[in-house]
Formats: sequence, C-alpha cells, structure tokens
Amino acid sequence: MSRLPLHTLPTFRVIAQLQNLRAAAEQLHLTHSAVSHQLKALETQLGHTLFERRGRRLVLNAAGQALLEGVEQALQQLDRGVAAAANAAGLTPESLRLSVLPSFAQRWLLPRMARWRGLHPELALEIQASAQLADLQREGLHAAIRQGAGHWPGLQAEVLIGTAVPLVVVGSPAAARRLGISPAGRGRKLPEAGVDACCFGDEPLLGSAELWEQWFALAGAPRKVTPVALFNDAGLMLQAAEQDLGLALAREILAADALREGRLVQLTPLAISHAAAQAYHLVYPPSLADWPPLLALRDWLQSELASTASQPRRAARSRR
Repeated sequence: MSRLPLHTLPTFRVIAQLQNLRAAAEQLHLTHSAVSHQLKALETQLGHTLFERRGRRLVLNAAGQALLEGVEQALQQLDRGVAAAANAAGLTPESLRLSVLPSFAQRWLLPRMARWRGLHPELALEIQASAQLADLQREGLHAAIRQGAGHWPGLQAEVLIGTAVPLVVVGSPAAARRLGISPAGRGRKLPEAGVDACCFGDEPLLGSAELWEQWFALAGAPRKVTPVALFNDAGLMLQAAEQDLGLALAREILAADALREGRLVQLTPLAISHAAAQAYHLVYPPSLADWPPLLALRDWLQSELASTASQPRRAARSRR
C-alpha cells in the first residue's frame, strides 16, 4: 500500500464510469497515453488487471468492481473535503450543475427558484436546459431531470413524477368566455364532458392529434382532429394556449401555476391518461448518492412537487 500510486485512483474511477480511455482522458483533461499509463501503473502495482476489453469498451472485471466499491467512499470524502476547503477560503459558493428539459425548467422549476435560494443561499443551481440527453460525466453535470423508463446505464434514477399525472384541457380566459365558462369559475361548475365535446369542435386545437382523438372518444364524441400547431416542447404549447392560439391537452402539473394565476383555465373535468407518457426522474451518478447538495435538491424537489400536485385539486374544489 505504501507504494500504491494513489493519484491513479480518481483516474481509475472515471475510466470505470465512462468505460472508455479516450472519453476518460477528455474529462480529466489528460492525454490518452497519460490515462493509459496511469491505469497500467495501477494494475502493475496491484499485480492483476481491473478491466475486460469488449470492443472499444473497458468493463470492470470482478477485481476492478471490488476495488471501485472499496475506494469510492474515500474518493467522495476527498471530493467533499476539497469543495469545503474552497468554500472556507471564500473562493466560490458550492454549485450543483443540473440538466433539465426546457418545458420543465420554464413551466415549473424557474418559478420556484426564489424558494430554493431562500432555503439554500450557499448552494447555487447551474441549470442547463436542453431537450438532448446530456452525458453527465462528459459535460461536468451533477444530475439531470429526465423523462423515460428509468434505465440509464451507469446512473441512478429516482421517480419524481409518475406516469399517472393526467392530461387536462386548458385554454386562455378568452377561450373560456367563448365557451360560456367564467374564468374565475364563480358560481359555475365546469361543463359536462358531452357539452365540451360539441363546443370544442369550433375551437383551434394545439398538440397531438392522437391525444385529442383519445379525449374526444372518451367524451363520447369521436372525431378526426387536425391541430393548428404541433410542438416538441410542452412549455411552448402552454405559452401558445395562454396567447389564445388554441386549446391544449397538457400535463396538469406543468399547467398548475398558470391555472392558479388565471393565465389558463381548465375547461372541463374530463382528463385522460397518456399511455405513452414517460415519468420524470432525478438522475445522477451513484457516486453522488450521499452528496449533501444532491440530497438537498432531491428533498426540495419532492416537497415542491407534492405541493404543486395538490394545487389543481384545490383550485377545482374552489370552483364548485
């Protein structure tokens, strides 16, 4: 152990995570040969190999897996110690770099950033909004909020929003008035589904024709739908609905703030589930599972989402 090249252990961890020497070299800002030399030095000193070659991939063998499990906690403690030293020296506040879908960032996360800042003024969130699947290790990100089945190789995923969140019909206050619905909902119940199906035929519709046809079928008035606009981002679709460009079928949780503030109106109690809907997950490397900033973010997200989920129901009860 006294001759073990300790400086090679962080390199070993990155190789294990990325399963590729060239990718590890890019992340560590080293040359390919330097990373290869460090791995060879570690294996030589230990007296055995740590990886199996599978094409271009380097996959941990049993010895490598045992070593990674043994040194991971110590490496995490070193990471935290370095960050704590930087904070104590007043160099920079600790930050958590997060990849988020644009619709989730716009419609849900950004309106709540002030509350996060109030609870954690020492911890800055660096948000990268992108519809592309981010490579956390390669792009220097700590975590991501993603939609999917929950299986991303090498990453741990926790469900934030399940697939049971309903799709509700929303429109602008002007659209509500055209349909004979008071935007404030005072003294009036939401109309029955059959009435909605007839009335909605004269309104422009936004988004997926398939989902709208599913809604009309559930309402008892099947019809073919030709939307006036399609979107690859739910946030843009909701913004279009707010501007009275058409009615939208949207996830209730993404529309919750606009419904509460009166920028949108839920036009019917009839909601549908989306068979192809994907859950939202908080995704992160297993090595950060016990990192305090990530734990703080996870707890805050869960608390805020629980609060948001109850808002549409409270609003619906207030309209009765």
